[in-house]
Amino acid sequence: MTSASGGLRIADEQGELPASRMWRPRRPLDGRTVLLILGPLRRGGSDPTFRVQPDGLWRSARTPAGPATQRLRVIDGEVECLAWGPGAGWLLDSLPELLGAADDGADGFEPAHPLLREVWRRHRGWRVPRTNLVTEALVPSVLEQKVTGGEARASWRRLVYEYGEPAPGPAPKGMRVVPEASRWTLVPSSAWHRAGVGPDRARTLVTATARAAALERTLAVEPGEADRRLRSLPGIGPWTSAEVRQRAHGDPDAVSVGDFHLAGQVVYALTGRAGGDDDAMLELLEPYAGHRYRAIRMIELSGVVEPRRGPRYAPLDHRSR
Repeated sequence: MTSASGGLRIADEQGELPASRMWRPRRPLDGRTVLLILGPLRRGGSDPTFRVQPDGLWRSARTPAGPATQRLRVIDGEVECLAWGPGAGWLLDSLPELLGAADDGADGFEPAHPLLREVWRRHRGWRVPRTNLVTEALVPSVLEQKVTGGEARASWRRLVYEYGEPAPGPAPKGMRVVPEASRWTLVPSSAWHRAGVGPDRARTLVTATARAAALERTLAVEPGEADRRLRSLPGIGPWTSAEVRQRAHGDPDAVSVGDFHLAGQVVYALTGRAGGDDDAMLELLEPYAGHRYRAIRMIELSGVVEPRRGPRYAPLDHRSR
């Protein structure tokens, strides 16, 4: 049996053929742009929920309909999505929003700064993704609080391998689906300890995932109200709320205030000055209100990085405390 593109369909070990969809976006996409759009969803090169393979981009998800795996590739400007598992249909239905179709204000972004203007010219097809999966975005964001990216990625990888389940279908070896919300509340303290997650972050995750239904309801409200509701939970501050809204809600204005590196990178990219803080960053981003996360992503895609200064951050070892 063949797909709409004429390529051979891949059956899983039970011989099940995937659900499939071909979607043509309003602005043509290529494979590189799809990867750039979905890049913020990937938690490191060894993320068990995300793989980039020669045959396409593979992603697993815990959807409202159950676990699922999808494979994306671009064929003549159309996005082919194959999906397996109980949540396959949900992933097909949400494909346009995943790739930024709900980001309908992007055409109104007309940056004046030369760097932003040039990077936006090169990446006009970039859009803010919207996964519509709040809990799934929240867990790794909490793991990233106050630690290095390497530490957080290692914790995420270990916990998903240990408490998740194999991704449905013929997913690349080692792919897993994140645990369901109730499973996070049952992770013992010894497992958090082995994964290098301190008691504060573990407590935040257990408290938040116990209210998963309320978290998902933030998808139905305006960004400001979503921010307020997220931040009403213990341990969820402006940084974590923004990180979640950028991914799950597709918020093009969410700024990760409090990030260890972001303010310095933004200020340096827009002024050439090193040592910028959050106040300076927010002042520089004010002309782009409504598009501030979009402006930040263009800076990140520019490759401009603030020169390193001072000693490297020494990773914390929560397991010894």
